Amino acid sequence: MSNEAPNQARVIPLRPQSARPGSVRPLSERPATAPPKDPSARETREPLWRDLVGDVLRRERLAQERTLKDVADAARISMPYLSEVERGRKEASSEVLAAAAHALGLGLGDLLSLAQGELTRHSARSRRAVPGSPYNGMCLAA
Repeated sequence: MSNEAPNQARVIPLRPQSARPGSVRPLSERPATAPPKDPSARETREPLWRDLVGDVLRRERLAQERTLKDVADAARISMPYLSEVERGRKEASSEVLAAAAHALGLGLGDLLSLAQGELTRHSARSRRAVPGSPYNGMCLAA
């Protein structure tokens, strides 16, 4: 049996005492921040898929000289959401991507193919293809 009173809950802290909310460590006790990374290292980072798809959607919309509101209305999605998708802030579902692509006169496969082309170009810029390598591209199944 337990030595605790029968109607009292036993509390097990999940964080160390110093990490409790409201407890602020003095600056002298805080860990030093990491030095800023080399800007060239950031350029070699692979882009996120949502960034590539968003760039393609925005480029196609601007090439057609259409407004964000016009495309969002045609795709039956909200204008703020489409804006966030174009900026790479939201990971859109395949239904939303298909609706946006169709509103721009593209199929979902066309949109994904254009995004895949962007990724391939970025990969070719960021790393050199190995001479004699049998594989110098990327395959994407949608």
